[in-house]
Amino acid sequence: MAAMTTVPSYSPSLWVRVCHALPRLDLTMQMRDNIFIPDSWEYQQTLLVLSSLSAIALVVSLLVVLSFLIHYCCCHRGDRGEGSEEEEEDEDGSTGHGYSGKKGRGICCVTWVAVASVTLCCVAIGIGFYGNSEANDGMYQLTSSLLTANYTLASIDLLISDTITGLQLSVSGPLSTMEELFTGSKPFLVSTRNCRRLSDNVINLLSSISLAQSGIDAGMANDSGVSGASIIPLTPVPPSVAPTMVPTNGLMPSPFSPGWAANTLMVNEDYRWLSYVLLLLLDLIVCLFILLGLAKQARWLLILMTVLAWLALFLSWGSLGLETATVVALSDFCTDPNTFVLNSTNFNTGTSSDVLDYYLSCGRRMNSPFQQVLTQSQRALSNIHTHLSNLDRNALTQFPKAEKSLREVQQILNSTEGNFHQLVALLNCRGLNKDYIDSLKGLCYDGMEGLLYLSLYSFLSALAFTAILCSLPGAWRSFPRTPNVSSNGNPGYESLPLTERQSPPPSYSPSMLTGYGGGQSHPNPAHSRNLYSR
Repeated sequence: MAAMTTVPSYSPSLWVRVCHALPRLDLTMQMRDNIFIPDSWEYQQTLLVLSSLSAIALVVSLLVVLSFLIHYCCCHRGDRGEGSEEEEEDEDGSTGHGYSGKKGRGICCVTWVAVASVTLCCVAIGIGFYGNSEANDGMYQLTSSLLTANYTLASIDLLISDTITGLQLSVSGPLSTMEELFTGSKPFLVSTRNCRRLSDNVINLLSSISLAQSGIDAGMANDSGVSGASIIPLTPVPPSVAPTMVPTNGLMPSPFSPGWAANTLMVNEDYRWLSYVLLLLLDLIVCLFILLGLAKQARWLLILMTVLAWLALFLSWGSLGLETATVVALSDFCTDPNTFVLNSTNFNTGTSSDVLDYYLSCGRRMNSPFQQVLTQSQRALSNIHTHLSNLDRNALTQFPKAEKSLREVQQILNSTEGNFHQLVALLNCRGLNKDYIDSLKGLCYDGMEGLLYLSLYSFLSALAFTAILCSLPGAWRSFPRTPNVSSNGNPGYESLPLTERQSPPPSYSPSMLTGYGGGQSHPNPAHSRNLYSR
């Protein structure tokens, strides 16, 4: 017993349900529904309120950094005169690196806080790279599914166009010739006219099949003077370069075109991915050079990195606001995507809700909305084939000149039946529904996960840069004001002011020492040692 093929399904993930359950407030602080209506001003207000939380966090970060700057600039400046004796004691009891004593312990603590903040920033950068990759994978799956669906729709249009064109050629060409030849035989003439009538019926039936007739195609049809029954053919190509509609005004075409959406999303995703890569590289460069500046005690490098750290802080909180609004809006869409697609005018213009529901749900017990049209077309083609067979058996013996026209009609009919079987297979909901489910999984699974990791990256990097900006002033104070080590490793006095230089020990020539020693018959050894140790 053959196993039944399972229809792919989609269900919202845990993170989608959690984000969808977040409370929504508008600008008047009133509760709003979490139904995804992107064109509604009330819904846009809820997203603005959620994204404004990052602005509030930015203000808090600025206040924290400002308070630390005031603490280091004002409080420590007043303590310099009062604690000068304590600083001298700390310097006397400290080692060459200055990390012992009260002041040394403070400097060591500040340095380690800066190092820990930079480490947290590096961890956030790693999370950001992973999240950016996940979001890119999700968008790639989404665009690939849309291009595949666009390829299927283009193939359907091409098969319908080829079938209609072939039947129109048979009606205007060989069947008309056969009618002229069978003028003297009423039974053969009736069979030929029945073939003509059935061909017109098939043309009208296939012309009624439309998944998404584009406004551009309609405009081209009106300009060219083609009747409403004709369809402009589309040539199918591989999904990577499937035909797309790009309106000149840049707005979404009506009805919705998967190819246009895929093109737009690919362009926007390229810019988004590149922007995050540049932001991550900026954070990484700032973190690494801050460590280098602390290790080398380079003031100019820390000044430059402090300016870039301020920029990274603003960008981190700003990106967090955008990511928060995007995550919430995406969770609302992914909770019930079918309802949004069915209610959106961009999708259902020119396409009935029954057709959309058939391809979006694709239930086993659902009947195709094109079933009746396809059945009638199949019966009409079968009747045409029957009439042509009768003419082949009976009419050619009396009218041998009609053989060429009859063979042309049979060839067109065989081609039409082959196209018709392919059309029936493409109109089945399984193919387009699989593309729809794959696009939802790419957007709502990988894309949602990537956005959550990017939000975590933005939050951690913002905290890290806040801590870095708070600790850098303390690390700055630990740097020596002037170089205090000479080239040979001994303390140097050339760069110090005269008031801070210590007097060198006195030097005596040998004659002075002899004269001084000769004046005393019994020199005191202790006195000599004290003399040299001055």
